[in-house]
Amino acid sequence: MSSRDAASSEITPDILLRAYACGIFPMSESADDPTIFWVEPEQRGVIPLDGFRVASRLARTVRADTFRVTVNTAFKRTVAGCAAPQPGRDDTWINGRIRDLYTSLHELGHCHSVEAWFGDDLVGGLYGVSLGRAFFGESMFHTARDASKVALVHLVARLIAGGYVLLDTQFVTDHLRTFGAVEIPRRRYRALLDEAVTGDGDFFALPMDRPVTGAEALACLRQA
Repeated sequence: MSSRDAASSEITPDILLRAYACGIFPMSESADDPTIFWVEPEQRGVIPLDGFRVASRLARTVRADTFRVTVNTAFKRTVAGCAAPQPGRDDTWINGRIRDLYTSLHELGHCHSVEAWFGDDLVGGLYGVSLGRAFFGESMFHTARDASKVALVHLVARLIAGGYVLLDTQFVTDHLRTFGAVEIPRRRYRALLDEAVTGDGDFFALPMDRPVTGAEALACLRQA
């Protein structure tokens, strides 16, 4: 289900947070389309935090610290990476209005990025919205193999450490299924969401003043 929002409509960060609390999120048809429409899927994608799966090869990459992983150090660059064309994806739904809205949410402490670096190069990452004990994954990108996957592992470790109970992926792709993503009916999702937004998750439960190691991240996953 979706509804078109006129380009002139005023959507504030507060309205956006209220929409997430109701199970609704915004999208655009393309990066060049100035309009936004609201989406509430009949089947919602989630990754159960206690069912998150990491393939053995990826676990080795995480443990080897092939990428240095940081949080909230390059938010705008991460969003720009997610909005940029990638192999097999010439366009995205992240337009200028969405970039501005989520940057405002980031400045308010409700939107976070997880970045993967190879040397001084930003080679992957993701961003999403934090509300209560729910995290809503928005988009991810990579320019180096496994970089976004490593960022996702570190995100899930942080959510588990911080007491989160819901990781919303909006939709399910074959890529996300490898991590344990499933589709659940809207009614079931709303029940999980209502429970998640009433508590307080701590996105900063893991260190912020230094990169978390892969070994530390994998240890958090075992606690789920």
